[in-house]
Amino acid sequence: MLEQQPRKTYYIAVGSGEISQVKSGSTWEYKIEATDEEIQQLRKLFDANYSNEVENFLRAHVPFIEYHYDSSNDKYDTNMLQIFQMIYQLGDQEAKDFIQSEGILDVLRNID
Repeated sequence: MLEQQPRKTYYIAVGSGEISQVKSGSTWEYKIEATDEEIQQLRKLFDANYSNEVENFLRAHVPFIEYHYDSSNDKYDTNMLQIFQMIYQLGDQEAKDFIQSEGILDVLRNID
């Protein structure tokens, strides 16, 4: 029988990719309840986006590659959607309401 991991409260700042258990430690946008495994998955998405940001910075200095033809931008966008999907699934009601009001769920539904 699989033992279910305990959920802990985390505070998420999407722009900086910060995940904290301390509410007053930094500016945060979303409160979630997640297992250690779920937080590891979210951290991997944030780390992948950091790598994509570096690629995007370098690409920005190559004028003949347009944004909409750049695969690192596509990866970044896909990761952001996955991040918001996780936040929606794990987040409190305020997080869910905000993500719904911004239409992010509509984008996710259109991808499936």
